[in-house]
Amino acid sequence: QVRPVESGGGLVQAGDSLTLSCTTSGRTLGDYGVGWFRRAPGTERMFLAAVSRTGGRTHYADSVQGRFTISRDNAKNMVYLQMTNLNLEDSAIYYCAARLDGLSWVESLYDYWGQGTQVTVSS
Repeated sequence: QVRPVESGGGLVQAGDSLTLSCTTSGRTLGDYGVGWFRRAPGTERMFLAAVSRTGGRTHYADSVQGRFTISRDNAKNMVYLQMTNLNLEDSAIYYCAARLDGLSWVESLYDYWGQGTQVTVSS
């Protein structure tokens, strides 16, 4: 079993960049496809980006395409979400999730979830 752990959230200003990290306890993250999701206050959790086990394939939500980049370093047991040009609407709790069957943008197909890290964007 894998237990994702997110880090890197915080308070930033509009226009700033921020990189979130995801690692795991338990099994190595390289055995899993990994996705990033977020939940803003009063909304449902939404898909942002996903990466395959090897990092060779990625998929993005249209809303973040071009601003967010997902990557992984399996040697370091890490997956990253680089976020640029942040705006107020990006304020949310960001979650890392893992699934054995590789890349997916479907939330219900992920088996393991982290506790989330808060990102707050101020004007």
